[in-house]
Amino acid sequence: MHPYEPLTFMLFFICFSLGTLSYLLFPFSRYEFWGYLGTGLFTLGFIFLTSNLVLRTIASGRAPFSNLYESLLIFTWGIVFFLLMYQYSARLFLLGTVVAPLVVVLLLMAAKAHNRITDLMPALKSPWMIYHVSTAIVAYGAFTVSFGLAVIYLVRDYLERAFPCHRLLKDLPSLDELDFMIYRAISTGFPFMGLLIITGAIWADYAWGSYWRWDPKEVWSLITVLIYSIYFHMRFVKKLRGRAGAVIAVAGFLSVAICYLGVNLVFAGIHSYGSR
Repeated sequence: MHPYEPLTFMLFFICFSLGTLSYLLFPFSRYEFWGYLGTGLFTLGFIFLTSNLVLRTIASGRAPFSNLYESLLIFTWGIVFFLLMYQYSARLFLLGTVVAPLVVVLLLMAAKAHNRITDLMPALKSPWMIYHVSTAIVAYGAFTVSFGLAVIYLVRDYLERAFPCHRLLKDLPSLDELDFMIYRAISTGFPFMGLLIITGAIWADYAWGSYWRWDPKEVWSLITVLIYSIYFHMRFVKKLRGRAGAVIAVAGFLSVAICYLGVNLVFAGIHSYGSR
């Protein structure tokens, strides 16, 4: 481990924790200060997290993709990257209220995971690992943001029907704008999810001599693709948008969560950290 890794971990953990608290205070305040503060703290935390991953790469001599600790950090990096993209482009602070707590949960898991640098198993010593994990970072990050946007859509839809004069409504984009944001986020993540499966299949063939082994992770990756395929089918073939699309986006993210954390930690398989 690089000697500055613990320091950078502590710094980004503090920044993300305080930023999450700021985002959670935002809906209950009449001031945008808490939203701006949350975004500023998450930006600073993102810089410290990036520095931590660079230091980890230097210390290990490889990409930080090998164990649960590194996996949690790189996927946190992807989620925060997409969150900040939407914060700076749309100033949608409520998105931080939904997504930021997920970041803290991942970091708490990382804090409890073994963080020592270990040698890669032979199957992981392949350039396909970099391609495979890189596509996962983009796909999971985009899908997490689409989940946050879908939750905001459902909240706004409920408030418009039940409390049409609610204060939060003036701070939120219209339902049509939110629907398009969800579509854009899913459209970003979906092709990378496809590349994730393709690169994983090629890597598996090199490592184990088989493109597809019906491993639990492979099965849930396929289920995830099918759910988001239903989203596009409903949007373009059935012309169903709005609330139905938001619900499918939430279901898709739940499948992503099972695909990543559930399968890795619970089920035994070639992707499972829990079985190692």
